[in-house]
Amino acid sequence: MDPFDDPRLTAMGLLAEVCTGLSDKTSPTLAAAGLSEVDFETLIRLARSPERRLRMSDLAAQTSLSTSGITRVVDRLERDGLVERHACASDRRASYAVLSETGAERLRAVLPRHLEDIETWFTGLLTENQLAEFLQALRVIRDVVRPCATAGAREAGRAPQAKAG
Repeated sequence: MDPFDDPRLTAMGLLAEVCTGLSDKTSPTLAAAGLSEVDFETLIRLARSPERRLRMSDLAAQTSLSTSGITRVVDRLERDGLVERHACASDRRASYAVLSETGAERLRAVLPRHLEDIETWFTGLLTENQLAEFLQALRVIRDVVRPCATAGAREAGRAPQAKAG
């Protein structure tokens, strides 16, 4: 077999092409709402977390940003009124990023169009069974390569919602 025709290379290449293509198709909607992709990812992770909050360290782990990187993002979102910071009552070294009502409103405003984009360019291209199998396969891979991607999701005794990414 030609080493350049290895299906593992094809899998990685297709995944990269799909991620880039989806980003190209969905980012204009987010930009029109005044959000970057990292802003949206941060806000939606907070929105889908128990009590709409995460420890800053867990948020950094979920977004694969450094702690200083997530601090800069949260600082900007806080200035825009989309996120608030709350001190942790049990650990004074820790703080929480909390989705503000303004942040929730911004998400509610952009979600219908964003979901249309997702349906048009991604999930709507798959059958129900293909999508279920794809999500299961992605979770298997994610749980090995990024086990911290759900950090803080089970806080407060609630099971995590089905999450993307």
